[in-house]
Amino acid sequence: MAKKNRTRSTAAPEAGPGEVGPRQPCPCGSGKRYKACHGAPGGGQVFVKRPFEGLPAECDVVAMRELVPAATAVLPLKGEHGDRVVRLCTLLPAAAPALVRDSGEIWLGLQVQHNYGDPARDLGAVLLAALDGDPGAGMVGLTQPPGPGPRLQDLVDPDAVLDVQVHEGFDFWVADMEESSELAQALEAAEGAAAPTARLTEVSAAYWTRMGAKEHLRWVMPEPEDVLLDALARLHVSGDDVILPEARLVGMFRAHGLLAPVWDLAVGTGPEPLEEAAGTFRAKLDDALASTTDLTTEERAARSGLANRQVTIR
Repeated sequence: MAKKNRTRSTAAPEAGPGEVGPRQPCPCGSGKRYKACHGAPGGGQVFVKRPFEGLPAECDVVAMRELVPAATAVLPLKGEHGDRVVRLCTLLPAAAPALVRDSGEIWLGLQVQHNYGDPARDLGAVLLAALDGDPGAGMVGLTQPPGPGPRLQDLVDPDAVLDVQVHEGFDFWVADMEESSELAQALEAAEGAAAPTARLTEVSAAYWTRMGAKEHLRWVMPEPEDVLLDALARLHVSGDDVILPEARLVGMFRAHGLLAPVWDLAVGTGPEPLEEAAGTFRAKLDDALASTTDLTTEERAARSGLANRQVTIR
């Protein structure tokens, strides 16, 4: 007797380009299927591997979302919303997704509590809701998956240049507002997590930070992971991955489809000496990226070591 065709009426959606379907391995590296790992809360939810691809200053946006404690950047919109002022922020009070200020200006938060599989779609939905809000409406957010609709890339001027401003703390929250006990408490709670940070000006999306007694350079790079690992392996073997004396490439973060190499720096380095050094390193990296020769045995071993020192930011 032939077996019955068991077709589920609630089949999970097929994954599109750049997405991970529920039955595929989770991109976090756990070894589990996506539906049993990061996709568990949403069942058939689709995960976008590189959600901010195509967004102006993609690498800086990833850094602001995952690595930088306190920073802002004006985000120019296109079309009918082109006259609205939108300020992209690393973190807002109470991790709010967005605030509609008394002036009508919108603050859009990157470091939020929710994640429905595509952060760019989440941001697009929050931004549209904020644009519909009246001046002074206050916090706007999501309580459930937003469903199909515009992503942040669809709303932003594609020719925009993001001028990222790093702040020492979160005083920008209250710079133009009357003091209140609620805001003061939120500010006090956030200040403790704001490690000293500076954005380099000679290269894109590279940030010096001091965490406790240690200093680091964390640099989000746009190249595909495999290509970047090959290039970094070549530089490691040639000794050209040392940005400054006593600096050491110790590993890298993987976030939103991009890699962010991390260097440990000598105590007292500060951001200033990194400017010229980072520009020099970027030129060497570009040469290594352009190489078409096969990796040597030593370079393959170096690549394997770099791959093993990756930490995925979930």
